[in-house]
Amino acid sequence: MMIQERILELTEYGLATGLVAPEDERYTVNRLLELFQLEELEDEVLVAHAKKPRMTQEQVKEALEGILAEMLDYAAEHGLMPENTITYRDLFDTKIMSMLMPRPSEVIRTFNHLYEEESPQAATDYFYKLSCDSDYIRRYRIKKDVKWTADTEYGTLDITINLSKPEKDPKAIAAAKLAKQSGYPKCLLCKENEGYAGRINHPARQNHRIIPVTINNSDWFFQYSPYVYYNEHCIIFNGEHTPMKIERATFGKLLDFVTQFPHYFVGSNADLPIVGGSILSHDHFQGGHYEFAMAKAPIEKEISFAGFGDVKAGIVKWPMSVIRISAKDKERLIELADKILLAWRGYTDEAAFVLAETDGEPHNTITPIARRRGEDYELDLVLRNNITTEEHPLGVYHPHARLHHIKKENIGLIEVMGLAVLPARLKDEMAALEQALLDGAAIRNDEVLSKHADWVEEFLPKYGFTAGSGLEGEITPEKLHEIVQTEIGLVFMEVLEDAGVYKCNEEGRAAFLRFVEYVNR
Repeated sequence: MMIQERILELTEYGLATGLVAPEDERYTVNRLLELFQLEELEDEVLVAHAKKPRMTQEQVKEALEGILAEMLDYAAEHGLMPENTITYRDLFDTKIMSMLMPRPSEVIRTFNHLYEEESPQAATDYFYKLSCDSDYIRRYRIKKDVKWTADTEYGTLDITINLSKPEKDPKAIAAAKLAKQSGYPKCLLCKENEGYAGRINHPARQNHRIIPVTINNSDWFFQYSPYVYYNEHCIIFNGEHTPMKIERATFGKLLDFVTQFPHYFVGSNADLPIVGGSILSHDHFQGGHYEFAMAKAPIEKEISFAGFGDVKAGIVKWPMSVIRISAKDKERLIELADKILLAWRGYTDEAAFVLAETDGEPHNTITPIARRRGEDYELDLVLRNNITTEEHPLGVYHPHARLHHIKKENIGLIEVMGLAVLPARLKDEMAALEQALLDGAAIRNDEVLSKHADWVEEFLPKYGFTAGSGLEGEITPEKLHEIVQTEIGLVFMEVLEDAGVYKCNEEGRAAFLRFVEYVNR
């Protein structure tokens, strides 16, 4: 009877969120009965459920995690899943939610109607709500992400410790290695993922919907990221499985997208390893309804480009090397952005350790970001270089080794704009570190915490403390936590400074201007 009650509650969730129309209530109940291999819904359960007060939208949102958890427990107990692991539970709960989903054609039709009759924002509001209500974006997992901000000389940076991606179960990892390697879908971004049941080594996507969009006269699709790092974090991907490439057409596509969706920004990861930080095998962009610290950063120095007097340009006050250009005519921006890109691809300045290529391997590329400012179009062109050396084998313009205890991963589009996506390990490590500092424990002797020792000894004196002396009674745990978060934010600022090709000092700015002069020549 428990599973019958959960079926009725999930159907009620569908009705409350609008996933299920009132006319489809019986149909949805019957589909769920079939999924759980049940032949009937008992009158006793129906009567008991009818006596309960109807839940509000907020109540059903909060209840969804518990409803699904009990359904999954039932499925495991009754052999409806091969094993009761996170991977198999995620495959099965997606199948459950698919029973509440409208067909892709219905979603596209509603989206287009709202776009045409109301506004682009009304269309994206609908689609984002659908992506959340369908549990494609698992809200109850996103809530687990640890988020805060850090004030720096470059503005207020966003910091997040990502906890929403479930850790793989060891059994699932082993099974995935033994599983047949399939080329369908070719990757997680391909359009063939829509409605796909998934497998042990590929997530289920039956509750996934995509919207076709034409940008720059080519076929692309629009969806949301299941791991929303910021508000309405969307992905726009090429209809064909084709590699990432930054070229003239890229600028046209980005600007065409913000023409159609002026309330969103959109940007592309770079197209080279190390500085790409993304799935380089499938051309795609990321966007959303959010203003990052980089977008708020002011112009530090105005510059001009020969033949483009109608285009405003400047170097942005930002730890990475950013040229901002803006104009009412997007074609002029495309023209200038292409000129800057082509110049940067072939640019070498040995004095600044900027090498276009070594041994035939190209190093220079751009991370572009587009947005609207009223009637104007704006492009931020972030200069990137992926050269490596013996001293910096992971990249010269990459987080340096002294910062790897906090951030070692590639600096992609999201980090470039000022949002740190830090590894899940840091949540437990920072909690243990704070306790060790309070207790006066020897951090260098701790196998896990020893990598943070140099950092701790560097920042504690700023607050009048010494590592190893024990802070119990000297500071509250809450204040110490605040200090650690502040210092993590400052580490991220240094990460961005390391990733900047031209440093924010007199020598770096002089080298930056040499490149601007080169473009003009």
